[in-house]
Amino acid sequence: MNDRDGTIKRIRAALKRRSGRAWSVKGGRGTAWGWIRIDAPPARRTWHSRPRAGFTADTAPSITGWEEYLGKPGGHMSRVDRFELAKLLGLNVVRSQGVSIPASSDYYREYIDRAEGREPSVIGKPYWD
Repeated sequence: MNDRDGTIKRIRAALKRRSGRAWSVKGGRGTAWGWIRIDAPPARRTWHSRPRAGFTADTAPSITGWEEYLGKPGGHMSRVDRFELAKLLGLNVVRSQGVSIPASSDYYREYIDRAEGREPSVIGKPYWD
């Protein structure tokens, strides 16, 4: 079984080795302590969302009513980073807030395999309802 900190180190190193770029791989805190999140580093999280012209948050509840724009750090990762991270992990899509890995040894093994460029030897199964 891989522990959380060891899993974080392996995923971070594998993504850096395969992409040539740094990725933020962090462990959760408090009740989310075992969970791991993969995202672009803070300096590359500069994208934000706002309602399109003529829309407000109330009139544009769907994704089509929103647009992304480049802003200051403190936002989300770019489409380019999302595409690259999805490709590196063998996923169809990655959301702008990154990838969350649940706290279980099967999920840890799955994402180590993905980050290292292998077909996952095990697929994590949800343990919550």
